[in-house]
Amino acid sequence: MTALSFDEDGVDVVYQGTDFRLEKALIEDAIQKEYPDVTDHEVLQIIEDDPSLSGEPRRVGDILK
Repeated sequence: MTALSFDEDGVDVVYQGTDFRLEKALIEDAIQKEYPDVTDHEVLQIIEDDPSLSGEPRRVGDILK
C-alpha cells in the first residue's frame, strides 16, 4: 500500500516502507500539468508500475481545500 500526504509544495510518500518526498516541480514536469490540476491517481502512477486505482481521482487543488 502506498500512502500519499499532499501539501502546497509536494507530496510525502510512503512506498514499500520507504518514506520520500515528491516536490511540486518534479510532479508538474512528470505529468505536464499544473500541480493543482494533477490527480492523486496520476501521482500514484509515477510511483508504482501498476497501481490499483480505486474510487474517483481527486485533484490536488480539491484535496488541499
